[in-house]
Amino acid sequence: MLFTKKTLTEDGFTGFRPLDELDPMRIPQGPGIFVVLRPAGFEPVFLNKSTAGTFKKKDPSLKREALASEWLTDASVLYIGKASAGSQGNRGLRKQIQEFMDYGRGRPTVVWDARLIWQLRDALDLVIAWKELPPEGLSAAEADYHAAFISAHGRLPFANLVQARARK
Repeated sequence: MLFTKKTLTEDGFTGFRPLDELDPMRIPQGPGIFVVLRPAGFEPVFLNKSTAGTFKKKDPSLKREALASEWLTDASVLYIGKASAGSQGNRGLRKQIQEFMDYGRGRPTVVWDARLIWQLRDALDLVIAWKELPPEGLSAAEADYHAAFISAHGRLPFANLVQARARK
């Protein structure tokens, strides 16, 4: 898979909204996978300090050199994440993406893995898309997308710091 808007659309992803125009009420409530992509012409400018909130009182900021070493110049996808239904069945894409956005606005959260997104100067220009999936296949799907991305690019997307593994 090439991980472009075209191939993601062909694979069932929808949405493709810039983060600054995102209406959470238009995001499905079910579980699924979501991706953050950079629009055409997007060039990274790394902030010294992340706009993201803290997690367990830890600063989410990395040094510019560390951010630059994670950047893939030939990849459109910057992050691949999952949104499970949660133990109470009340989570899903809408809630997970809303928490991701709240995190970028400085609120504390548990969306630590995607923190590099919020150290990009023009993060709100990035685009988000999603694909609803049944809960029982979600972990395997996330692991498969991570593996396919690594196969295509040699490593994980910019803001994915940990490779997903399918739970047995």
